Amino acid sequence: MARSVGKKSQYIQSLSPGQTVDDIFLLAGANQAQSKNGPYWNLSFQDATGSIDGKIWSPKSLEYPILEPGSMVRVRGFVESYRDKNQLKVDQMEVLDAPVPGIDLSDFMPASKTPPEELLEALEDMITEHMRHKPWKTLCRKVLDNEDIRARLLAAPGAKTVHHAYVGGLLEHTLGVARACMALCDVYPNLDRQTLLAGAIFHDLGKAWELSGGLTNDYTDEGRLFGHIQIGMEKLEPFLARCPRLEAGLKMHLKHLITSHHGEHEFGSPVRPKTPEAFVLHFADNMDAKLNIIDQAYADMDKTGADWSPYMRFLERNVFRPEPTPDNAKKQNAKAENQCLLPLKA
Repeated sequence: MARSVGKKSQYIQSLSPGQTVDDIFLLAGANQAQSKNGPYWNLSFQDATGSIDGKIWSPKSLEYPILEPGSMVRVRGFVESYRDKNQLKVDQMEVLDAPVPGIDLSDFMPASKTPPEELLEALEDMITEHMRHKPWKTLCRKVLDNEDIRARLLAAPGAKTVHHAYVGGLLEHTLGVARACMALCDVYPNLDRQTLLAGAIFHDLGKAWELSGGLTNDYTDEGRLFGHIQIGMEKLEPFLARCPRLEAGLKMHLKHLITSHHGEHEFGSPVRPKTPEAFVLHFADNMDAKLNIIDQAYADMDKTGADWSPYMRFLERNVFRPEPTPDNAKKQNAKAENQCLLPLKA
């Protein structure tokens, strides 16, 4: 291809049927299938704005005996509409050798709207605000100050595909759960606010090792074998052992919050919640995940103007966008700003 590797200029979100494409994408998925005309490739391309399916038909498909997801590819082709969805028909594709010079990885990976550093800082501010028991504060800060843990948290997604599946997603989810828990402590003042906050901060810690993150964001061997709950507990244990001033009962309660936060055995929870704080953490975690799924559905619906989403497997339903209550205060302020303040002639 004539165009040199460099800054992207075409993004998936802005592609439209009939448009010619000549740009770099992440090859997110690749599998071969057979048609009456010969073998072809089913492909999925990704950049920071979304994903698009693609096809390489026979005989062109025979030029690509192996295609590995996670590769950077330079694609030339055009966009067509198939079943009311954009699809990329590939005329020519070059698999680029990693690392690709001049490439900004943020062009290819969805990310939290808030920089991960700010999300982590907000969590640390919550520790300062709510932690009055010094051993709790010491434990939380030592864990978050650990170089390996900090680096992993700043880059980690919240999941592979379901919710918060983007750079900074784990911290965004963790902060959302922590804020929800602290808000519920205002409604139910008998809750142990500090233990609940520690549980909220560390309930998904193991996801920073369960998922690889990066361009492929797949499950690691460790993640597949043990899952994030057990991994998280193993990562916390050395810090708990080096925090003798934290009472044994508080340590036990924290472990229960982490191991029970999925709520039910069929959802991967080793144990079910058995304290008020464990129930609150479970419901806050579940709520934040589901609302993020709905937010993503609404973002997709914005592109088409639809009021209903397609069927969502993880929610087991379609979701509806209701008409919002008018913000009369904004209208009144706008009206006041637009008023002419010049004196009227007599």
